Amino acid sequence: MELHPAELEIPQRYKLLIGSIIPRPIALVSTVDGAGRANVAPFSFFAGVGSNPMSLLLCPAHKPDGSEKDTLRNCAPRSEGGTGEFVVHIAHERQIRRVAASAEALPFGESEFALAGFQAVAWPEVGPPRVEGCPVAFACRTTGIVRTNPGAPAGGNVVLGEVFRVFVAEGVVDEALRVDPRAIAPVSRLGGLGYARLGEAFELPVGEAALSARVPFETA
Repeated sequence: MELHPAELEIPQRYKLLIGSIIPRPIALVSTVDGAGRANVAPFSFFAGVGSNPMSLLLCPAHKPDGSEKDTLRNCAPRSEGGTGEFVVHIAHERQIRRVAASAEALPFGESEFALAGFQAVAWPEVGPPRVEGCPVAFACRTTGIVRTNPGAPAGGNVVLGEVFRVFVAEGVVDEALRVDPRAIAPVSRLGGLGYARLGEAFELPVGEAALSARVPFETA
């Protein structure tokens, strides 16, 4: 089967993306608006960009009516009416119900913190609050936004942010800053309403040596 996106309906394209690009880590993102009101919402179109400078990207799509989601409005640069900051959290599996609840479409200015039962923690020199209980959080300053289809329903946006502060809970990293994935206990998104927990982990050498290495799920 060969498909041409231009011939598909927007929901069909979306199903193909979220059903094929799996598993996707969930960014639980907190922001504040110009009045200081806090917002938190989950996004699974999210990734690291680079380590010099330490940067992340976040992709909040437009609402069905083409308007911008609160997160995008809030984290936009000050020159565009936003506050220019956002905090990306890696949510723990024990928080997954609250993470899913925070996706509720509330009117602008109403807080998903209250709806989902998240505890907001003030973070010195960071505008948006941190979410209590998340094992890792990255405070970012927005360095740019790429809008792929401004004002269109489901139009994409790529928010680039430079990390200027990192929170790591006790027991998540060792003295060499190696992260223990079991301590993070992340949950990933699949297609539809599907989620997945961290499964079997294994290591492989990098490069040609990987071709002769054994992996645990292969039979002899």
